[in-house]
Amino acid sequence: MKVVVFDLGGTLMQYKGMPDSWVDFYKTGFEAIHQKYDDNATEEAIEKSVQMLAEFNPRLSGREIEYSAEFIFTKVLEHWCVTTTIQNCIETFWDGLKLKAEIYSDSIDVLQKLKEKGYIIATLTDLPNAMPDEIFKRDISELLDCFDYYVSSSVAGYRKPNCRGLEMIAERYGVPITELVFIGDEEKDRKTATNANCKFIQIDRTKSKTGCIGNLYELLDL
Repeated sequence: MKVVVFDLGGTLMQYKGMPDSWVDFYKTGFEAIHQKYDDNATEEAIEKSVQMLAEFNPRLSGREIEYSAEFIFTKVLEHWCVTTTIQNCIETFWDGLKLKAEIYSDSIDVLQKLKEKGYIIATLTDLPNAMPDEIFKRDISELLDCFDYYVSSSVAGYRKPNCRGLEMIAERYGVPITELVFIGDEEKDRKTATNANCKFIQIDRTKSKTGCIGNLYELLDL
């Protein structure tokens, strides 16, 4: 049994126009909550929430332990006088960012070809900071049927480069973790594979790096 594991962001899809760190966009999300639910929120309260959410951002904090969106938003909104539920605030925040997910043109075709060849296809992805699984899954709904097993940082309880997610995938299919093949675009993906002592293939869609595949069709040749 051969199990191939894919990262998602930058590998199979992207949020168009979004940088690696989304801190500069947090204020837009909090202002959406303010406009819909809390007319009394001050500019100072909004700025404090932006700072607090940034402190949870793994690209800044380096955290590997994952926290639920409910836990994070409860913390960063505790100084507001919000009269609605935390779940409503979460939905409004992410709606306010108006994210546009793009599935790369080669993703579904290559995943289907690999499945036809008999490979087990899994995914291991870190959720954007404080984004619930259900929102992320809505954005990648076209991809979900291509996976035999979906593992997010929320499912695993840890973020990359912690390799707990790869351990879960190996355990599910009864294969040694060292026999997994992990495809990703970032250095943290490489470190995750190193921590698991499994094979890593890096994709660089900008084609600016050597030793990487530039698209998923090149993966079929490997």
